[in-house]
Amino acid sequence: MDLREFLGDLKRQGYAQGNFLGLLNVVIGRRVQGPDGTDISAGVTWRVLAELLTKVRWDKEAVRDLGVDPATLSPRDRTRYWFQGMALAHLDSDEAQRAGDRLAATLAKAGYVIGPAPGTKAGESKKT
Repeated sequence: MDLREFLGDLKRQGYAQGNFLGLLNVVIGRRVQGPDGTDISAGVTWRVLAELLTKVRWDKEAVRDLGVDPATLSPRDRTRYWFQGMALAHLDSDEAQRAGDRLAATLAKAGYVIGPAPGTKAGESKKT
């Protein structure tokens, strides 16, 4: 399974519905392994994720989970649209880490293994 297939599975199963911030946190900054133990990702750049979200046709309304009005983002260039949404998401915040932890717990029930957030060890929160 590759990252595109992983995102497609999340979309089909609705695992990240209502938690787009968690999706961004997990895919950008964490190691992801499939249910069979294969490595899916060790984290990606914003640009790579923006292109993948475009390819899997992720619902544009997901940016509302970030407190962003879709009408304020680039309407014609979908990759730029996602990139702009990520720029407004405060991906380095404690809230983003908690959202990522929530998604990781959901994905663990589906057999995925999600690594800890950057700057933390498994099972601990980032210190502020």
